[in-house]
Amino acid sequence: MALCYKNTLPTAVLLSLLLSGCASLSSNSIDLSPQASLKATCHVPLKQQIDALAEPLIAQHHTPGIVVAILQPDRQRQVFSYGFTDNNRRIAVNGDTLFAVGSVTKGFTAESAALLVDQGKLSWNSTLGSLLGNQVPLSKDASQITLLQLATHTSGLPRQMTTLHMLRKLTDYLFTGQPFYDDLDNGDFLGYLQDFERPSRRSVVYSNLGYSILDYVVTKHSGQPPQTIASQQILAPLRMEHTGYQPEKLPGYALRARGHAGDQPKFVKRGEVVPDWHFSGYMVGAASLWSSADDLLTWLDAHLHGSGDAALDRAFADATTIRFKEAQNDSSALAWLSNNINGQSILYQSGFIGGFASYIGMDLKHQTAIVVLQNSFNWDNDIGHRMLLRMAESQDHPEKCQ
Repeated sequence: MALCYKNTLPTAVLLSLLLSGCASLSSNSIDLSPQASLKATCHVPLKQQIDALAEPLIAQHHTPGIVVAILQPDRQRQVFSYGFTDNNRRIAVNGDTLFAVGSVTKGFTAESAALLVDQGKLSWNSTLGSLLGNQVPLSKDASQITLLQLATHTSGLPRQMTTLHMLRKLTDYLFTGQPFYDDLDNGDFLGYLQDFERPSRRSVVYSNLGYSILDYVVTKHSGQPPQTIASQQILAPLRMEHTGYQPEKLPGYALRARGHAGDQPKFVKRGEVVPDWHFSGYMVGAASLWSSADDLLTWLDAHLHGSGDAALDRAFADATTIRFKEAQNDSSALAWLSNNINGQSILYQSGFIGGFASYIGMDLKHQTAIVVLQNSFNWDNDIGHRMLLRMAESQDHPEKCQ
């Protein structure tokens, strides 16, 4: 992983960047080389293409297990599974295997807020100043942050607070894999907002801090945390029975994937089992979801083809509308990021937590979607991007496959 800043920053910031990556969450590098072009792959069966991308990750011990689920334009679903839940039990992973999906949780939180906006209980243009009023001391810049900016990662808030407490917890994480976001989970960000100064240039800066604050605002103004709204109004109607915020209550929990060290934690041997992360406060809406490839594909299918619930479909449409465009970097919708590559547009989310890496992506134009779940923390997470682009090109240029 390449760092984004020179080594002139404080140690705490450098360690944070070492862990967190750059503006986006992962390396979604795209196979544009001649040997990986459409011409070289359009005649190859889909399973063979996925095998070629996933099997080396297992063989080279980058991850014990990986599940790839694809939704075709005709809504045909295919699930490809490789490896095991962990190296000791040797239980094969499948489409129902539970994985921690980290920041993919944010998509459900954003859509919970979108449901409240649709009901008139919240407005995307509402500011923290108007919503929190005299409850929380806010700097001038903090008081002007809108809900939309929180949901689209354009508030100017950093990925996380850089404090001595965070530095100590982060250092411990690098050697043990233990979680280090307890300050955000506990709501300590309220003090941070007193002195917040917004950067001069607006841009997409991925922010766990911003989503913890969004969780706080939704909870305060609806009387329910976003995970309750998501469970009742998204997961239940879509019958996503293998998805939830308390994994021990989900079917198949005993057979769940175990998280493993990969690129992180830096000083834990690759392939070692690392602790599951658990939150109980304002990080739940940012990173606590567990799910399966089959369930996440059901969620993506509902975005592309409708859920049968008009209010939920309006929330999906709201969530996938691009709100902030950047020419050279990711643009943003609600929790979703958008890449435009070779004329193709991809909406995606990535998640990293404990010993897991996840990717979900959609191509609205071509009506395709993909889920990629790994039980190892690896920054390079490009299978989803690669396959969405290949499927788009095969639809746009079928003559090349004649």
